[in-house]
Amino acid sequence: MINLSDASRKAKWTIHSTIWCSSGNNLGQPVLLYCCCPLLVVAFDSRVTQIDYQGDAEKSTVQQSLISSYNRLLAPQLKAGLSAAVARDAAQTGKEASFQRENRDHSSISWFSQFSILLQRSLKERRHESFNSLRVFQVMAAAVLSGSMWWHSSIHDVQDRLGLLFFIAIFWGVFASFNAVFTFPQERAIFVKEKSSGMYSMSSYFMARMAGDLPMELILPTVFTLILYWMAGLRTEPAAFLITLAVLLGYVLVAQGLGLVVGAAIMDAKQASTVVTITMLAFLLTGGFYVQNIPSFLAWLKYVSCTFYCYRLLVRIQYRGEEMEYFLGSSHQKSRREEEGEMAGEVSTLVSVGALIAMFVGYRILAYVALRRIKA
Repeated sequence: MINLSDASRKAKWTIHSTIWCSSGNNLGQPVLLYCCCPLLVVAFDSRVTQIDYQGDAEKSTVQQSLISSYNRLLAPQLKAGLSAAVARDAAQTGKEASFQRENRDHSSISWFSQFSILLQRSLKERRHESFNSLRVFQVMAAAVLSGSMWWHSSIHDVQDRLGLLFFIAIFWGVFASFNAVFTFPQERAIFVKEKSSGMYSMSSYFMARMAGDLPMELILPTVFTLILYWMAGLRTEPAAFLITLAVLLGYVLVAQGLGLVVGAAIMDAKQASTVVTITMLAFLLTGGFYVQNIPSFLAWLKYVSCTFYCYRLLVRIQYRGEEMEYFLGSSHQKSRREEEGEMAGEVSTLVSVGALIAMFVGYRILAYVALRRIKA
């Protein structure tokens, strides 16, 4: 207890203090009490003390004693504490400034710089994913096996040729879409974290991902076509081979776009793979090889099937004009396969190419919209 009174300039200062230690080895012993105010820190012995001072000289003596005690006992500790607090504040301020500077740096990066950096990262990641030994073996085995089954097939064997062309559409439609469906679900955690931190724009990420997929997704179909085309003895003209390769690569990109849409919309690998499998099954059944007379209430499916248009383009490359009707030859073959000629003329080449281009662009736009809906 500190009681300070001053009346009529006759000061009588009374200081009473009783503090007893309640723990440790000094239990019950008086302790030293420090009492601090903004301008004065009082240090005094905690024994019960009562001092009466009278006169200005005595007041000055007490004041000097208190100042001396403060400078000797508390000033070093106070200075050390203030220095530590200032250092902590400076460090915290530095971290915040560094974080804000990094954010400003990221936001100041141009779109093309973001695209370039993300493209390089995508190529490094996709290189190991696209060319793993299991996937390469799968494609090579399919090419060699199918080339052996259709070894030097004759153009007169229309049924065999149509079966080969539809097999190519089946294999690459399922292969490309099923692999692409896992792209965004597998990257969801990293994508959400980077998106929430504002490291790059959505458009730069998406365009870099699409551009990085192009060379990786097109190399294996090219090798597949080089092996199968010449083993099966298809048209030997260079133009026919190049057009066949171009149609197949375009079809692969369309099927990949379908997988990207499903994966981005569902963002669950198992559910997305199930949906894309059912979708491709519907596209294959309405592709025009297995079923010619599709029920009217399901006929619309073939016009949204990428397999439907790819198969027709492949048939037109191998059989031009009236060649199919000519090679069908006998009446019994024609009775079984005259529908194939009708099928080939049902949709024009220009419409088939336009439909594949529209699907290529449309699937990727839908995938981009689905990604934008993901909340960080």
